[in-house]
Amino acid sequence: MASYNIFLLPGDGIGPEVTAEVEKVAKVISDAGLASFEFEKGLVGGSAYDAHGKAISEADMARAQAADAVMLAAVGGPKWADVPYDVRPEAGLLRLRKDLGLFANLRPAVCYPALADASALKREIVEGLDIMIVRELTGGVYFGEPKEIIDLGNGQKRAIDTQVYDTYEIERIAAVAFELARKRGNKVTSSEKHNVMKSGVLWKDVVTELHRKSYPDVQLDHMLADALGMQLVRWPKQFDVIVTDNLFGDMLSDVASMLTGSLGMLPSASLGAADANGKRKAMYEPVHGSAPDIAGKGIANPIAMIGSFGMALRYSFGLGQAADLIEKAIADVLAAGLRTADIKGEATTSISTSAMGDAIVTALKKSV
Repeated sequence: MASYNIFLLPGDGIGPEVTAEVEKVAKVISDAGLASFEFEKGLVGGSAYDAHGKAISEADMARAQAADAVMLAAVGGPKWADVPYDVRPEAGLLRLRKDLGLFANLRPAVCYPALADASALKREIVEGLDIMIVRELTGGVYFGEPKEIIDLGNGQKRAIDTQVYDTYEIERIAAVAFELARKRGNKVTSSEKHNVMKSGVLWKDVVTELHRKSYPDVQLDHMLADALGMQLVRWPKQFDVIVTDNLFGDMLSDVASMLTGSLGMLPSASLGAADANGKRKAMYEPVHGSAPDIAGKGIANPIAMIGSFGMALRYSFGLGQAADLIEKAIADVLAAGLRTADIKGEATTSISTSAMGDAIVTALKKSV
């Protein structure tokens, strides 16, 4: 039985609560003899700042580099609103992405049939939704230089953020999108703002040329990012794989998340380049944040975190069948009517974080 080391970063807010449910699910997979997992825990975000004065320590960065996969729950909260910018909780997340070379962020948006009525949109618009947003994660405006605030005098300041992309960065993220599309609906929609941004002009040109040279069998469409945001809430099922830059990917994936009924439903995978043995650095995390308003109340939805573990099984460990079983267990629990507070809709009752985890474990045990 293969054994894998997972570096677990519960982080802040509801992070520790939802992380505990992942360990329950992992034990079921281990007990079934499919694989064994060794979890090592560290600090990131506000919890790391409180302990070390920085958003992630050098020791924990080394552990992340050595792990077979990293799982991170959530960072941030009002407690750390006034800490210096360079050591804010989010800086730990950005450093992990940059230092591990995690350039490809995969954010699936799937609407389970049982939750179609939980979406803000009509059932017929979201029922059966299954799209994948592929977001470039280590370039663009979040990392471009210069990034600064300049004092101009006379009470005036100037803030500068720089959007930068090189050809190779666009090619490698587009290749990920095309490869994924070949295993799904064989359609890619590339999104940027070439009408007003030079980076968008280059993005469109590079994606078009890569498609011509290497992926002519895949349908390719181009759509401006603002138009795509509108189309996501108009008719999202027209999309299969969407590929876009760091900034627009951040925004569009959050829009897509609400099509499914709750941020608490969506997992994500952040992948690096494959090495000579085909292995990739990878980090898995739910799309939701730290939700400080409900932290410690035991009511957070753990499904996105459990789903992120499923993505780790699929993309890092080659355990696609086990990932399918986890997704089926989640679907079965939802079909049985069990809901956490964020997805209860018109229901009068909801269950706790741990109760949802237990229910998914029970359902999973029936299949493994």
